Amino acid sequence: MAGGITDTGELYSPYVGLVYMFNLIVGTGALTMPKAFATAGWLVSLVLLLFLGFMSYMTTTFVVEAMAAANAQLRWKRMEKRKDDEDEDSSSGVSDSDVLLQDGYERAETRPILSVQRRGSANIFEITERVEMGQMASMFFNKVGVNLFYFCIIIYLYGDLAIYAAAVPVSLMQVTCSVTGNHSCSVGDGTKYNDTDKCWGPIRRIDAYRLYLAAFTLLLGPFTFFNVQKTKYLQIMTSLMRWIAFILMIILALIRISRGQAEGHPSMAQLSGIRNLFGVCVYSFMCQHSLPSLITPISKKKHVNKLVLLDYILILAFYSLLSFTAIYCFRNDTLMDMYTLNFTNCEIISVAFIRYFLGLFPVFTISTNFPIIAVTLRNNWKTLFHREGGTYPWVVDRIVFPAITLIPPVLVAFCTHDLESLVGITGAYAGNGIQYLIPAFLAYCSRKDTQLVFGSGTVNKHLSPFRHTFWIVFVLIWGFSCFVFVTANIVLSESKL
Repeated sequence: MAGGITDTGELYSPYVGLVYMFNLIVGTGALTMPKAFATAGWLVSLVLLLFLGFMSYMTTTFVVEAMAAANAQLRWKRMEKRKDDEDEDSSSGVSDSDVLLQDGYERAETRPILSVQRRGSANIFEITERVEMGQMASMFFNKVGVNLFYFCIIIYLYGDLAIYAAAVPVSLMQVTCSVTGNHSCSVGDGTKYNDTDKCWGPIRRIDAYRLYLAAFTLLLGPFTFFNVQKTKYLQIMTSLMRWIAFILMIILALIRISRGQAEGHPSMAQLSGIRNLFGVCVYSFMCQHSLPSLITPISKKKHVNKLVLLDYILILAFYSLLSFTAIYCFRNDTLMDMYTLNFTNCEIISVAFIRYFLGLFPVFTISTNFPIIAVTLRNNWKTLFHREGGTYPWVVDRIVFPAITLIPPVLVAFCTHDLESLVGITGAYAGNGIQYLIPAFLAYCSRKDTQLVFGSGTVNKHLSPFRHTFWIVFVLIWGFSCFVFVTANIVLSESKL
């Protein structure tokens, strides 16, 4: 196993990596964005969307930089160990990379800095081993920082998996129960049902939900026991469906607008909707926790930051087009939390296939994200209990860790599909920490360690474009300000009740 903890897996091209990242970021958050745009106003929403997209891209480059620094640290430790085992008379066979690491703290006295940079630093910082965020935290943070990291990442990932495990069965239940009940056009008209209402004959809606949950677990749960690369062709197929679904919703909305059937009159700004919009945007740009699983297997990483930037530009374009066409096509009070449900009404779309394709689109989106999130959580569990130089028994590695990853969120989804409180905690607090605070601290601490071990003249080939310390301070201030803002809103909202 790479680094003694996780497998790197089969390599894939940069374009496959782009597909993976697009699939991971564009999930359920995108489908809730039109409603958030409508409640906050189009101008405020556009500005906040662009700003939070920029912030997410910046912290993504921080994580990539920290991954490169972690790879260099692992090479340094192995080469130092190998050097200690060598005989003194074998020093003539040392390679350039070995010389760079052997010099360490004193290389300024033995070799010109520019020579070291040109001859060694490029290979030292190559990202060839998957180093999960948990291992990076252990390398660069102190004990308190490591514990806070794991507290944050575990809450977020378990919450994410529980939301996914509940959302897929709920979507299937709503669509299929309406069809069998001869109310196929009522899915998107805002009609509300109770869990005890009948679905198929004597089968209640809650029973149908749990049957779908069981099927979901049996079909996607096994991916938790393997590598994320096992979903390669599933990811590519559903990525095409993703593009089709988003383009279809945009075109359908534009057709209604061009025919004069548009009913939307969005306001320019409504400050009361910023809180909800902020949570949706943070959730919609979340990918930092899974970057090691996505970036490491990319075969050519020379232009990885440009690749990530291209992904963010595409995602911003989709989010903007989707949201603006939605808020001008539909009235604010008719926009549903899950935007796809607006297209399941017969008055909007007369073609049944399109109605059901869009109505079930969240099922495809969530189903392809679930294995990636599960594998990420499993690997972080491995890192948390890993001891230097130790290995796990086969049963622990292949059975126990996947089981403790999969069972808790499925149990939560089995007990309830009303996850509003969990979503709030996951997005507002853990999501904020993972997307802003942790990447900023990783970048700051990894830079300090790199200078300490390799000297101030060594340059990380994957150094973030936002290399000035100002950007790290800016992200930290922004992240802590968001904590205060969200907490104040929750307290004020509770005091009004």
